[in-house]
Amino acid sequence: MDALRSAVQPITHKLPHPVRDAAISLLGDVCYKSLILDVDPTDTPCLKLAVSKGLGIGIIGASSIVKIPQILKLLKSQSAEGVSFLSYLLETASYLISLAYNVRQGFPFSTFGETALIAAQNVVIAVLVLQFGGKSAAAAVFVAGLAAAGYAIFNGSVVDMRLLSYLQAGAGVLGVASKAPQIWTVWQQGGTGQLSAFAVFNYLAGSLSRIFTTLQEVDDKLILYGFVAGFLLNAVLAAQMVYYWNSPTSANHASELGKRPEKIAMGSSTANSAATSKTKSPSTRRRG
Repeated sequence: MDALRSAVQPITHKLPHPVRDAAISLLGDVCYKSLILDVDPTDTPCLKLAVSKGLGIGIIGASSIVKIPQILKLLKSQSAEGVSFLSYLLETASYLISLAYNVRQGFPFSTFGETALIAAQNVVIAVLVLQFGGKSAAAAVFVAGLAAAGYAIFNGSVVDMRLLSYLQAGAGVLGVASKAPQIWTVWQQGGTGQLSAFAVFNYLAGSLSRIFTTLQEVDDKLILYGFVAGFLLNAVLAAQMVYYWNSPTSANHASELGKRPEKIAMGSSTANSAATSKTKSPSTRRRG
C-alpha cells in the first residue's frame, strides 16, 4: 500500500485546479483529503460516499439517453401499441414533484439529477403516444398542464414546503402507481408492443443504484421508500419483458439491444417458422 501511495500521491497532489475543485465539491474537504491526497482506501465512510457519487453521476449520464430508444421506436413505427399514456402521465407527475422537492430541500444534484432528464423525455413520449392515438389537442393540454403545475410547485409563494412534503409523499405513490398501467397493458396484450427493452432494463438498474445513493447521501425516508417500491415494480416489468420476449405482439427487442434475433429466438418463433414452411405451396419450377 505504501508503494502505491508513494506512486500516486505525486499525481494527486498536482491535479489541475478545475479537477481538484470538482472533486472537492463532490467529496467534501475531509474525504478529498483522505481519498485523494492521503490515498487511504481503508476510509470506509469516504469510500462509500465516493462510490455513491460515482453511481449518481453514472445514473444522471445514462438517464440523458435512457428513453431515447423508446422515442425512436415510436417515431419509426408511428404506433404507440403497448405503451400506456396513463403510465407516463403518472410517472411524469411524480418526477416533477420529486424534482421540485429535491431542489427546494437543497439535496445534492447527484442524488436526483436524472429526474429532470427523464421527465423531459417522458413528456416527449407521452405527446407521441397521444399524437399517434389521434389526440393532438389532448397533447397540447397535457403540456400546458405540466407547465402550470411546474410553476406552482417550484414557487414557494404558491406551494409552501409543508404542502410540498405532502405532495412528495404522494409522488412516491404516483411513481409506484405509474408502473401498474404499463404492467397491465403488457399483460392484457400478451406482449410488450413498442415498449423499449433498453429503457426497461436500464430503469431496473438505475432504481437499484438509487436505493444505495439515497441510503448514503439523503436522510429522507419518503424518497427511499419510493425508490424501493419503484425497483420492485420495475423488476416485474423487466420480468414481463423477458417472458414476452418472443410474443407476436412484441417488437424486435433483439435488434434493439444489438443482438441477432436468431440467437434469442425460442419456442413460439421456432414453431411459427416450422408452420410457415409446411404451408408453402409446391414449387412451380419446371423439372427437367
